[in-house]
Formats: sequence, structure tokens, C-alpha cells
Amino acid sequence: MTATPTVSVTLHVNGEEYTLAGLDNRTTLLDALREHLKQTGSKKGCGLGMCGACTVLADGRRINSCLALAALYDQKEITTIEGLSQDSETGLHPLQQAFVDHDGFQCGYCTPGQIMSALGVLQEGHTGSADEIREFMSGNLCRCGAYSNIVAAISQVAQTPLEALLDEQRAGA
Repeated sequence: MTATPTVSVTLHVNGEEYTLAGLDNRTTLLDALREHLKQTGSKKGCGLGMCGACTVLADGRRINSCLALAALYDQKEITTIEGLSQDSETGLHPLQQAFVDHDGFQCGYCTPGQIMSALGVLQEGHTGSADEIREFMSGNLCRCGAYSNIVAAISQVAQTPLEALLDEQRAGA
């Protein structure tokens, strides 16, 4: 019987550094976050990269963490829903507040992935119209059908200067 190959991976998650030694080299980033680092905000949905419930930012880019091997993200900056900055009054990131304001979360299961993907859409500048937002959010499924509310939430935040949003995110990381 052959031993399972392992690796040592250092992840920078929400501004904190974590080293996972002896990690099975087949461990997905999602499993590393949820099972090893107890960052359970990112959800395990389809496991096929089709629903987006596991969306996180890796070095500022949206990825489906269920499809990403943790070993490939060694030394990368990972942002999960837990890492969004907190407003001193509400404790929520402007996107989180906008989702609340527009009832964009409904059952809430897909919400962390939706919000992380929405942050990516904002940073990528794909908020020129509701159709553009829908197109760039199309990798995230909402079983409750809150799509119009999600687009409204993203549109609201898109009215905020992007640099102010990024400053808030950096302050919370």
C-alpha cells in the first residue's frame, strides 16, 4: 500500500497566514478552508464548479474553490466572505448590506458565493448595466430565484466609487 502524497501549503486567508502541513495533495481549496481552517462561509454546493456557492477571491480574482487544489494556491491571498470588511455601525460590508436592503439573500445558502462573485464583478468593472451584471454573475446559481434582487444590490453598490470599496475591503482584511 502506498502512502497518500502530502504537501505543505501556506495560505493567506483574510489577512492571516496559515500553514497546513501534511495536507493530502488532492485537497481542494474549499475543503482546506472549511475543514482545516474552519472558514465555513464558502459553501459546498455542486462540487462541479457549476453553482458558484464556493466562490472566493484568490489574489483578487473570482474562483470556484471546489475546483481548485489548495496546493496550487500556496502563498496566495484568499478572501472569503468572512474576510470582508466590517462597517463599524452595522458590521457588514456594503455588498452584504445591499443584499440585506434588497432581499438578495433569501435562503442564504448561495449568498456567500454570490457576494464574493459580486465583489469580483465590481472590481472587474462589469456593472455598466443590469444585463452586464447578469452576464458576469451567470456562474452563480440561486435556487430561490432572487436574481433581480441580487442585481439590484450589486447596482446599488456599483454607485459607490470602486476605490472606496477596495479601501474598505483592505481595511477589514
